[in-house]
Amino acid sequence: MTNIPQRTVERFFRYCQFLHTRIEAGSEFVFSHELAASVGVSPEQVRRDLMNFSLKGTPQKGYSAGEFLRELYAHLESSSRTNVVLVGTGNLGKAILSYFNKRRPNLSIVAAFDQDPEKSDRVVAGCHVYHISQLEKIARDQKALVGIITVPAQSAQEVAALLIKSGIKGILNFAPINLRLPPEIFLEHIDITLSIEKAVYFARQSKTSKELQK
Repeated sequence: MTNIPQRTVERFFRYCQFLHTRIEAGSEFVFSHELAASVGVSPEQVRRDLMNFSLKGTPQKGYSAGEFLRELYAHLESSSRTNVVLVGTGNLGKAILSYFNKRRPNLSIVAAFDQDPEKSDRVVAGCHVYHISQLEKIARDQKALVGIITVPAQSAQEVAALLIKSGIKGILNFAPINLRLPPEIFLEHIDITLSIEKAVYFARQSKTSKELQK
C-alpha cells in the first residue's frame, strides 16, 4: 500500500492508539464497530480500511488486536529507525520527552536543544539537551528527519529555518504561529490553546442548547 492519503494515514495512527490502549488493558481482540467509535467514523469506513490488510476476523471475536497493530505499523513505518530532534525544553518540551521516551522502537528523539545555557548540557528523560548552536551539526550527524518545535512563538520561524538547514524534512510545530516553510517540508501544526478554546466554545453551545430545551 503506497501513497496513502493524509486523512487515511491519520485514521490509521488513531487506530494504532486505540489498539495500544486495548492491548495494555489486556484485550486480545477488537471489533470493527469499536474501532469506528474510537476514531469517529462509520463501521463501513473501518471495513473499507480493513480491505487494505490481510486480516481475518470472526463475528464472535472480531480481529486480533496485536495482528492488526503489526499490520498497521508495517504499512506506516520503516523497518529502520527514524531519528527526531526537539527544540525547546520548557515545560511542554520536557513533557514530550518524558512521554515519548521508549514508547516507539522505530522512532527516537535523539537530541534536544535550547538557547538557554542553563538548560543545556543536561539529560531530560534520557535525552541529552544541547545548546541550540550545536543543532545543525548534531542533527546532521544523527541523520534526523523530523524536528519538534516547542519554543515561544517569536522564536519558532527562526528555529524552523535552522531545522530545515539541518536536513529536517518534517516539522511538528507546537508554537502558536503559522510557519512559512518550503512546500517540500511536511508541517503538522498543533495549537493546544486553540483546541482548548474550541472545546470550551462547543461545551458552552451544548450547555446553552440543553438549557433552552428545558
